[in-house]
Amino acid sequence: MKLYYSPGACSLSPHIVACEAELPIELVKVDLGSKHTENGEDFLTLNPNGYVPVLTLDDGNKLTEGPAIIQYLADLAPDKKLAPPAGTFERYQLQEWLNFISTEIHKSFSPLFSPAAPEATKQFAIDTLTARLETTAAYLSVHPYLLGDNFSVADAYLFVTLGWGQYVNVDISKWPVLVGYRDKITQRPAVQNAIKEEGLLK
Repeated sequence: MKLYYSPGACSLSPHIVACEAELPIELVKVDLGSKHTENGEDFLTLNPNGYVPVLTLDDGNKLTEGPAIIQYLADLAPDKKLAPPAGTFERYQLQEWLNFISTEIHKSFSPLFSPAAPEATKQFAIDTLTARLETTAAYLSVHPYLLGDNFSVADAYLFVTLGWGQYVNVDISKWPVLVGYRDKITQRPAVQNAIKEEGLLK
């Protein structure tokens, strides 16, 4: 399998999941500006939308959305318990969190990284993020992880998005529980391995 990624982007979550699951995976770095890979491939031929992650399989199949990719990887290593079994109520709770992170947190960060976004749009995004992080912090104040007692792929995804705040003036220190949660996940060996492989360790 190949995972196409850009350092620190949302593709870091499937990278973390692959490390947690101890799955052999080939990393291919993508320049999101030029839309070319480090091997000189035209990335738009793999994903016409032009964003990471992309997971290509040995049989030629591919997935291009992070929440789908991390569930797929988790299901390849069920013994690691990174996702509840398909068909269980807990699996739908996982999908509930993945949808929330994707649509309410991840996408709210997008205009903050865009130089072309009007200030009013950025302020609306910050207001939305503040509200969504508030409810997330309230939940995590009484649960160690998003699915309760155990780390899951949803935690990998939320962890990555929380790291973006430092670049766009979204200060998560106002929620000590989120800081503690992120610090706890940072210390996981698989997370350390993934961020090291992406050159993100200072």
